[in-house]
Parts: sequence; structure tokens; C-alpha cells
Amino acid sequence: MAMKFVAALRRGTRPSGNQSMHAPVVRSRTSLLRLEDVSRVFGMGEVEVRALADVNLTVESREFLVVLGPSGSGKSTLLNLIGGMDRPTTGHVWHYDDDLAVMSDEQLTDYRRLKVGFIFQFYNLVPTLTAYENVQVATELVSDPLPPWEALQMVGMADRVEHFPSQLSGGEQQRVAIARALAKRPEIILADEPTGALDLQMARHVLSILQDLNREHGMTVILITHNAGIAKVGTRDIRLASGRITEVRVNERPILASEVTW
Repeated sequence: MAMKFVAALRRGTRPSGNQSMHAPVVRSRTSLLRLEDVSRVFGMGEVEVRALADVNLTVESREFLVVLGPSGSGKSTLLNLIGGMDRPTTGHVWHYDDDLAVMSDEQLTDYRRLKVGFIFQFYNLVPTLTAYENVQVATELVSDPLPPWEALQMVGMADRVEHFPSQLSGGEQQRVAIARALAKRPEIILADEPTGALDLQMARHVLSILQDLNREHGMTVILITHNAGIAKVGTRDIRLASGRITEVRVNERPILASEVTW
């Protein structure tokens, strides 16, 4: 990666300094994210569905957390709460000393805009915009973004900036979506099944980019997946079942994305 891209990403409040390939998570006195006794209940007529039940979780700055679980386990609900797209029915979701559960709609909008970069399974690119323009849309939301071409360069899409989504493969579209997310210089990357629509080779490429953003640029990455083969790319993985955390594993030596298989 060219040094100017690294320097650009580290401007502002971005943590400085590179981490080694298997560096431990840097702990701080105040955790980046804390979920305390979080439950989320959805009403469906006379029936209540408990998507999350009394979840307690801490996420540290510069961590790569993988959240595993089958469909209906509460993974997406957890991601929505962390991303400020939903509120818990009970409990607290802390970003440092700010409780997302009691923020106003305007404050949550600012949190999503300034702190979080979202990556989705099905890319959500605007079909009538080029790769460059899709990234440019995100840069207009913040005051100090990466230039779109730099973000695209960082994910290996510099030669495809003028292409429309229909002219790109699934893996290429996902890389544009990652560029769109990182162009805001977010503190947190939330990836919702980012490899779910990709074959193994393209999935490895996408995971490699996410590992690079975490290890080289200090971004906190939270990735949800149903695929157990992805678990060990993170510094830690947790298992969800029926809305509860059933297992937590610390990966002292996360595997490289190129080693992922299923």
C-alpha cells in the first residue's frame, strides 16, 4: 500500500502506528463499545419475539470481532443496535460514555454518519452511478473524507472507477462497497455477511481487505456471518443462539484471509 494512502487514512483521530500480524488487542480504560443487559423484543400481533436476551458484550478499539450464528440467532439485530439503526427494548449500548439507547434521532444520525461504516451482503450500490460516484456519495456526509479515488485504490479498484455496478463482478461490487464505507474514515466497520454472496476466492479477497483495515489502519471491525470457516480471521469470535451469547473465543493467532476455507 502506497504510503500516501496510509498517511491519508491516519489523519484526524485515526489511531497511529502499525500493528504486527498477530498483535494483541489494545485495551483502554474505556471500551469502545459496551452492551449491558441488552434485550430486543419485536411485537408481531399478539406474539412477542425476543431477538436478543440480556446480552453483555464489550468491544475494544482496534479489535476484529466475528459474530457467528444461524439465521434467527440475533446477529443482525445485534449489528443494528451497535450501528445505531435500532434501539434496545431494555439495557444500554455504550459508545465510550455515550448511551445510544437514549440518544435522540438526530444524535443517532450523527453517530451513524461520523462513526460507522456499513458493509452489506448485497452491496447496495446505486446502479446508475459509477464506482467513483458511489463512493463519492458517502464522502459528502463527512467533513474530512478520503478522496473517492484513494478509497478505491486501497481496495484494488483504481482501474474500475468509471464502471457501473452492472459492469462489475460480485467481488468487485463488494470492494466498491468497502471503499464507500472506509471513505468516511469511520471508527467502526460493521460488515453484515459481506462474503455471503461470494465464492471462496472472492470471499478471501474481501476478508483480506477487512484484515488490512483492522491491522494496518486501526479500524475496529465487527463482522457477522453464519459461516464458521470465517471465525478465526478475527481477534475474537462469539457465538449467538436464540438471542444469547453462548460462547466466546479469543484467537491469539488469527489466520490469514488466504487460509480461510469451507
